[in-house]
Amino acid sequence: MKYTLIDHVQHGERLAKHIFASDGRVLLQEDVQLTVGILSRLRRMGVKAIYIKDERVKDVKLEEVVSERVKRETISTLQDSFQLVQTGKNIDFQAVRKVISTIIDEVLQNQQTLFALMDIRTEDNELYVHSVNVCILSTIVGIKMGLDRTKLQELAIGALLHDIGKVVDDAPGQLEPMKNDHTWKGFNLLRKNKEISTLSSHIALTHHENMDGTGYPRKLKDEEIHVLSKIVAVTNTYDRLLSPKDGGKGMFPYEACEYLLGLTNIQFSHEVMWRFLRAVAFYPTGSQVKLSTKETGIVVDQNPGLPQRPIIRVFHMVGSASEDFDVKHIDLAKETTVFIEEVLS
Repeated sequence: MKYTLIDHVQHGERLAKHIFASDGRVLLQEDVQLTVGILSRLRRMGVKAIYIKDERVKDVKLEEVVSERVKRETISTLQDSFQLVQTGKNIDFQAVRKVISTIIDEVLQNQQTLFALMDIRTEDNELYVHSVNVCILSTIVGIKMGLDRTKLQELAIGALLHDIGKVVDDAPGQLEPMKNDHTWKGFNLLRKNKEISTLSSHIALTHHENMDGTGYPRKLKDEEIHVLSKIVAVTNTYDRLLSPKDGGKGMFPYEACEYLLGLTNIQFSHEVMWRFLRAVAFYPTGSQVKLSTKETGIVVDQNPGLPQRPIIRVFHMVGSASEDFDVKHIDLAKETTVFIEEVLS
């Protein structure tokens, strides 16, 4: 399979991965043939990119840190929790804790798998997908930082619920919402639930604080910010950078990593960043790339120790038919003079 921007998908190509609605229903099944009508519908839903089948890489499978089943269960639990909040009730903490425990277990089992944020998002599931991505990636970073199980659980809960303040209605009589007040709303909401730790609640409050004191809501600096919030500050920003905004397209993972790296010790903790950069795939499997040799190919595997240097399958046409090509593999961890020049997806 390969990951392709929706505007580059050709009529007649086949979907390589299910597309889900926010309630977990399958909107489009894997292997469905993509018609002009289906592609138009996906654009209206806000889908910017999808996985499509490609015979040249039909043997390539996506390795996931957390299974699709657990992601779907977590999104469903999160959606239920947000609906409870909107009706003035407490979240079902036992349900949240259950999915968090499963996420931690799966991340621990797949520690050598790089995290690839190449999700298929729609406008109606964006907040849920974002929250789950931040939760999973924060858990990965927390493990790399040596956090124990208790701290991992506090981190993962806070990360999953970090944006819960965005679904809380404004106070009666308030003419307009205060800028960026979702942090206080989320904190105050979570603190009402005695089962949620103070640290988890503080993640909702302080995940927009910056190392140099320019963040919000309290303009905290470096040592005033708890390390769990520093982790979510990085993972939250990373996922937001990859998410399409205002009709445009999001950054590619390598672009987002470079952007975050440039803000180390300004907005983001160096201690967190160097673990984070060893946790994510700069060029996720399925990405189409152009190399410094001017060859083009598809990323087919990762080097966990060198996430910026994946393995590329390159194709050379040897005839006029689409199936007439030679294949070679370039392991960028070994071919040290070859670089990825451009992502073509």
